[in-house]
Amino acid sequence: MAVGAATQPTTFGGDTIAFYGAHQAGVDTPPQAHAQFVALDLRPDAGRDELISILRLWTADAARLTAGRPALADTEPELAAAPARLTVTVGFGPSLFDRIGLAEARPPSVRDLPSFTIDRLEPQWSGGDLLLHLGCDDPMTLAHASRVLLKNVRSMTTIRWTQRGFRTARGTADDGATMRNLMGSVDGTVNPAPGAEIDDLVWDAGAGQPWFAGGTTLVLRRIRMELDTWDELDTHGRNLSIGRRQDTGAPLTGQDEHDQPDFGATKNGITVIPENAHIARAHHRTAREQFLRRAYNYDDPPAPGAVSDAGLIFTAYQRDIDEQFLPVQQRLAEADALNEWTTPVGSAVFAIPPGVREGGYIGEQLVGGAR
Repeated sequence: MAVGAATQPTTFGGDTIAFYGAHQAGVDTPPQAHAQFVALDLRPDAGRDELISILRLWTADAARLTAGRPALADTEPELAAAPARLTVTVGFGPSLFDRIGLAEARPPSVRDLPSFTIDRLEPQWSGGDLLLHLGCDDPMTLAHASRVLLKNVRSMTTIRWTQRGFRTARGTADDGATMRNLMGSVDGTVNPAPGAEIDDLVWDAGAGQPWFAGGTTLVLRRIRMELDTWDELDTHGRNLSIGRRQDTGAPLTGQDEHDQPDFGATKNGITVIPENAHIARAHHRTAREQFLRRAYNYDDPPAPGAVSDAGLIFTAYQRDIDEQFLPVQQRLAEADALNEWTTPVGSAVFAIPPGVREGGYIGEQLVGGAR
């Protein structure tokens, strides 16, 4: 561009998502183009007081950063000017409740998942006392927010793992369009509708743990994709493995992406959608086997001698992991056709506390009571 030439006005950089509210942002928020998930552990000498300090710091800084204002003591305030729909979401791992002496307050389904035969879990992608999840449409803003939030708590925590993911860049496709994963398939077609369905399936009502009303549970799975062998499969084989047409995302028994699949339909005596097709195994068998799916691609530098290290950071949000997520995951582990080309290498579970009121801080409902 020539010096002095007119530039186009910024379209998305000034967009904000409210930090305060009944629920934490970043769960049912329309997914941003970039995400970073960081698991942290409290240092051995840290306890409840240090946790409260961490949560107060994160709340104060996140409230400012998500509004497009520099954090307190921000050394690069210029990088905070374009929030680009930045969200900051905090989670509590199962181990945290024991660490702070509140094991009885842990939501019952917030515990390590059982072992599945398909798992090849690696410690560097699993577990954690705390989760910091950032979403943003601009990687520069995301990187700045991540550094601010992490450096301010480094005396009280250690980083266990970091995972970075991406979706289609905003403006590349229509808002609300289903993303594609690196296999080329649409990913996340079936999700609860905003409103009553989300309220019923995702947000906890606080019946078991009153402090958790307005919170949710998160399962995070890192799934490596064997793209080199997937490339060898023809289009027909891909469609049968997934149960959808790769080009349109429509089920093999329909015409459009959001058509309901007919799992009983046959042609020449053969089921159109194979019983082991991914959508057949993932489809809910009861009304409660539903949850909110949000996935992000990852494409990391490969290890020496490898061609690629790519896959999916899969997140599932629900009221109850045992009732909603586990039955589906067990069916997938038993007989999903995609198991030949996908391998879970990371797994973590977190309680996502309720939202924050102005003047309060994240997790105050749990840790802010009488001592």
